[in-house]
Amino acid sequence: MPKIQTGSCLCGEVKFRVDGPLREVVFCHCGQCRRQTGLYYASTNAAESDLTITGAENITWYQSSDEGRRGFCKHCGSALFWKYVGQDYISIQAGSLDKPTELTPGYHIFCADKGDFYAINDDLPQYAKASPGLVTNSD
Repeated sequence: MPKIQTGSCLCGEVKFRVDGPLREVVFCHCGQCRRQTGLYYASTNAAESDLTITGAENITWYQSSDEGRRGFCKHCGSALFWKYVGQDYISIQAGSLDKPTELTPGYHIFCADKGDFYAINDDLPQYAKASPGLVTNSD
């Protein structure tokens, strides 16, 4: 049985629970993720049906492209979710989850667009754009 995961935004106005499996963490270096966070997204994802949100009225959804939208707390600004239009899963910012997460790092995507002020210094796979089979915003 999958571990139940919980998480929240910085101010606690948005809390959530995931009652299902989470994907490994994917690190996205695309321009949109860099601009929203100042560095890159570290995201897992879950079936949307496994996600229960308390305080959903405190989430602002920003349609960042034709393909996806980003959810963040309207009070503290914490980036929480990324949702691909028409898919039944939702990406969750790994840093918003309560510890211990037991998540594992997977790979880096959109490395061709990464910031010029840092290096990727691990042995994880790196993809210039999205990895094969991963649905993303085409930035």
